[in-house]
Amino acid sequence: MLRLGVNIDHVATVRNARGGAHPCPVQAALLAEAAGADGITAHLREDRRHIRDADIANLMHNSKLPLNLEMAATAEMQNIALKNKPHAVCIVPEKRQEVTTEGGLDVAGNAEYLTSYIKPLKDAGIRVSLFIDPSISQIDAAKAVGAQVVEFHTGKYCESLAQADLQDLVNAASYAAKLGLECHAGHGISFDTVTEIAKIPEIVELNIGHFLIGEAIFIGLEQAIKQMKQLMQEARK
Repeated sequence: MLRLGVNIDHVATVRNARGGAHPCPVQAALLAEAAGADGITAHLREDRRHIRDADIANLMHNSKLPLNLEMAATAEMQNIALKNKPHAVCIVPEKRQEVTTEGGLDVAGNAEYLTSYIKPLKDAGIRVSLFIDPSISQIDAAKAVGAQVVEFHTGKYCESLAQADLQDLVNAASYAAKLGLECHAGHGISFDTVTEIAKIPEIVELNIGHFLIGEAIFIGLEQAIKQMKQLMQEARK
């Protein structure tokens, strides 16, 4: 089975644009669960531009779906993860000035730091994923530092639709799986781009947010999730 994790960050973005409590990210998580989502993803950024600390606690308390907490590799975020103990964390690169995550984490260039950073999370029973580009050297480094999961940045392929970029994802997933790493994918995935990614057999989870929340404006969140799940399932057949 190919799992779908729904990123609810941009529900919080809309809430924060005006202040107050509406729309509620937890309500979005409950709708996602009803629509057949397999997990919830939330990125707690340093500047709290969308998801806030209280959202993490509320998601942990109210949603039955496993929570994947996206976060930068900082001491503050490590403490928050250890306090809340989500099902998983996905460590991502983060620049305050970026609109969205621009690429994968440089695991190879930060191996010593990430090795010591990951260990307390794993010791607490939290699964650790690293968000990386589909690069053999980064996969090797992810394995070496102790990650259990790699999530491949699919933005390059989703923008280009180039066969070469798709082949990079195919090759990377095959290589990572042979090393014993669980393979996820995310970034830029839409109804138009999901099929070829979903066909990659080693990938077991897609994390999709911006497109689903945007599409919800037109067809509703439940329908958008159901349609995405259907496309994923058809691709796997």
